[in-house]
Amino acid sequence: MEINWIVLSAVAVVVFILIVFMIRKNQKEKKKLTDLLNNDFKKVDEDEPDFEDTANEK
Repeated sequence: MEINWIVLSAVAVVVFILIVFMIRKNQKEKKKLTDLLNNDFKKVDEDEPDFEDTANEK
């Protein structure tokens, strides 16, 4: 029984393209999630005094 190299190579190329597509999509989703998590918060006004400035005043 001889191996059908044409079919085997076609399947290998399709699998390779699928893997590359999935990796790229995952990287885009990772970047979107990272940006969302880094920018999705409200900055709180600083109400606490700066202790370094008060130590130098004494």
